Amino acid sequence: MARHSPLYEEHAKAKAHFVDFAGWEMPLHYGSQIEEHHQVRQRAGIFDVSHMGVIDLEGEEATAFLRYLLANDVAKLSDVGRALYTCMLNPQGGVIDDLIVYRVAPTGYRLVVNAATRDKDIAWIKEKGAGYKVSISERPEMCILAVQGPQAIAAAKSIFDEALYAQLEALKPFHFISSPTRDLQIARTGYTGEDGLEIIVPASRATDLWARFVHQGVKPCGLGARDTLRLEAGLNLYGTDMDETTSPLISNLSWTVSWNDADRNFIGRRALEKQLDENVKERLIGLVMEEPGILRNHQKVWLTEDGEGIITSGGFSPTLGHAIALARVPVGEVEKATVERRGKKIPVKIIKPPFVRRGKKTF
Repeated sequence: MARHSPLYEEHAKAKAHFVDFAGWEMPLHYGSQIEEHHQVRQRAGIFDVSHMGVIDLEGEEATAFLRYLLANDVAKLSDVGRALYTCMLNPQGGVIDDLIVYRVAPTGYRLVVNAATRDKDIAWIKEKGAGYKVSISERPEMCILAVQGPQAIAAAKSIFDEALYAQLEALKPFHFISSPTRDLQIARTGYTGEDGLEIIVPASRATDLWARFVHQGVKPCGLGARDTLRLEAGLNLYGTDMDETTSPLISNLSWTVSWNDADRNFIGRRALEKQLDENVKERLIGLVMEEPGILRNHQKVWLTEDGEGIITSGGFSPTLGHAIALARVPVGEVEKATVERRGKKIPVKIIKPPFVRRGKKTF
């Protein structure tokens, strides 16, 4: 049986078109995926992402444990109220998941993990944390609402009291505020390439908060628009652009690996070092096809001199009005590429992602 978000009835009332995602019945769109995409790029939209997992860690060795568990270094989170993006790797350097970690207390952290991997993640984290003085608790009663777009912060003005809104306005990216009991957490983070907030609240408060944002004109948006927004922003999708067989070094995620402390032997470090010693063989690039047609996942890409690659994420860009894609290709100076469509080779432009930044074309 499919799992449902606590906001399921709200989505049904709004005439959502549902889709199965990792065993959850979630909104794909509410009538027009394209309109929802433009709403976020131009104004503000709200997403229910409560299918994602919230995991709390607390204990005197929580920091030491996460420095071992994660490829990025939580020692960078020098203050409570800061967050970072990281990969969690297996010993072979493959990506078990990509996630955000929040420092909620001097000895406390919160992880937000992907829906498709949440059960696997909690099992892995508990297994690896067994030798540390740390408590690990999944928080299935928490919902996550993502309010995204250039007007997202302004939309929150009438939702929260004056003092809280002043704090929100002052938040820098990858910073957050939370209540003393941590039953309200608001972070300046997102997955759309736009400004915005990600709000974690108990299910008992989520429906009211959702309704108040919608009343302010923030339009509900589904997973379809979320995917086209993240693709335009050049953001990876777990299971598509990387997985347990691919390392961050071939997934445009080298920047998420912290090498600063030579003594920090995080899981997967030796495998990544070996890849570097042997020279990384692949990378992710951006492709743009301005002719009519769609670039699709798993489609082959032919490079002028360096062999062939494969599209990992492809689709239509509503902002640009044509097809874009992320593709994994051999390392090298590649100037030209083609894809096949109906037996013909079609030229595609190579760019460095993102394709869109703050609603504007980047190339």
